[in-house]
Amino acid sequence: MNQHRSQDFEPLSQQDFLAFGLNDVAYLRDVETEDGVVVGIFAADGTRMAVMKDLSTAAAAVRQNEMEPLSVH
Repeated sequence: MNQHRSQDFEPLSQQDFLAFGLNDVAYLRDVETEDGVVVGIFAADGTRMAVMKDLSTAAAAVRQNEMEPLSVH
């Protein structure tokens, strides 16, 4: 059995937390533009990577890049 005490773990820095999942997940959310509402694809650290016309297209683009899409409401 693996026993750990809380002092055995280092807390994540804010920068480490932002990088957590950076290459594994992408967040999808609506973005208002001059042309209407589109779906933005964002990295775990909040960097906008792309915009797509709809949710299914955005999710497919994320999966093509071997990442998991997560919806942000």
